[in-house]
Amino acid sequence: MNTTIILIVLFFVLCLIRVPIAVALGLSSLVALSIIDFTMYPVIYKMFISSSSSALMAIPGFVFAGIIMARGGISYHLIEALKSWIGHLRGGLALVTIAACMIFAAISGSSPATAAAVGGVMIPGMVEAGYSKRYSMGLVAAAGTLGILLPPSIPLIIYGVVSEESIGKLFAAGILPGILLGVILMISAVINARKNNYGQLPKQDMSQRWGKTRKALWGFFLPLLILGGIYSGAMTPTEASFVAVLYSFFISVFIYKEMKMPVFRKVIRESINITAMIFLIISAATIFGMFLTTEQVPQNLAYWIESTSTNKWAFIIGVNLLFFVLGMFLDAVSIILITLPILLPILLLFDINLIHFAIIMTINMELGMITPPVGLNLFVVSGISKEKIGEVVYGVLPFFGLLFIGLVLVILFPEISLFLTR
Repeated sequence: MNTTIILIVLFFVLCLIRVPIAVALGLSSLVALSIIDFTMYPVIYKMFISSSSSALMAIPGFVFAGIIMARGGISYHLIEALKSWIGHLRGGLALVTIAACMIFAAISGSSPATAAAVGGVMIPGMVEAGYSKRYSMGLVAAAGTLGILLPPSIPLIIYGVVSEESIGKLFAAGILPGILLGVILMISAVINARKNNYGQLPKQDMSQRWGKTRKALWGFFLPLLILGGIYSGAMTPTEASFVAVLYSFFISVFIYKEMKMPVFRKVIRESINITAMIFLIISAATIFGMFLTTEQVPQNLAYWIESTSTNKWAFIIGVNLLFFVLGMFLDAVSIILITLPILLPILLLFDINLIHFAIIMTINMELGMITPPVGLNLFVVSGISKEKIGEVVYGVLPFFGLLFIGLVLVILFPEISLFLTR
């Protein structure tokens, strides 16, 4: 326990002196491991392995595809089509942002990739239309979390492998909760727009709408290609991510003709920067996970929850608190791999449906994506908007509460996640 306190104090001290978050987390974890006389040889190996797993390899592909879509005209035409249909509504641009995130979630399977693809286009557009930049950043960071709930979802794939549940059923279970969270965010966007008198775009006639929709059909076809390939078994998510890259590149170069060489160089540079940032944090989180596992912190927390929980609901509350704490420091993959093997027997003991629990767990991982200090979406949005991480955190706070409301609804009404699986 003393070593854990030293780690936490050192981590926050490093953050206060503006050491990058990945370096602060990795360095403080290394110091803590050295104190407990841990053999340091496997650290580099574990960092490498954590960054080269087949599931995580989908992230560079989808990030690359997302940035090609953002810079090559696909995102522009998609968003223009959405704006032509709903942009005239009060809070229209916020609604377009959320809808675009839901579409990109069905392409990427990754929250950071979704936030990167939509945020690069919509944050400047919302600010130009009169929305506050803090609100715009918070909305993109929160709506981007849908990337790991709506299928294809990388965390749900990993959950299915560990729990031996059907990945197809897990994907189906994520559809209605994902739509529910999207609707909650949309209702909030409309209320917020009326309250702050945010502008609305001029209403377009049907010829304009259909004209822009026809131009955007190439982009709308991409989710069908990705999901169809995965559901049919023709592609794994990793393969699908690079099919998305090739498809996006082809459309940007030969259809929209907006991907010129100077733009492509920027796309490569931006993709490398975002991917490197994400993977460096994942590698640092792996070192921290090694410390937690060595000190048996998650196991002790899980056993404490089991010993103090007298019924199913007390257990669920305790587990959600556990996920909230771990989500502050670990990525979704690490949390699933560390805690799920311990929790599975307890879930069976309380007769909790494993597919329903998967959605509860994934929504908690969504909250972790926007919870400092290691919320990946916060860093992605901070990077693309060129703002300090603190500004993004302030912007995302109201949306954290909205996603929490969605989590409570999914917990109280299991049929939201189980209906389509039947």
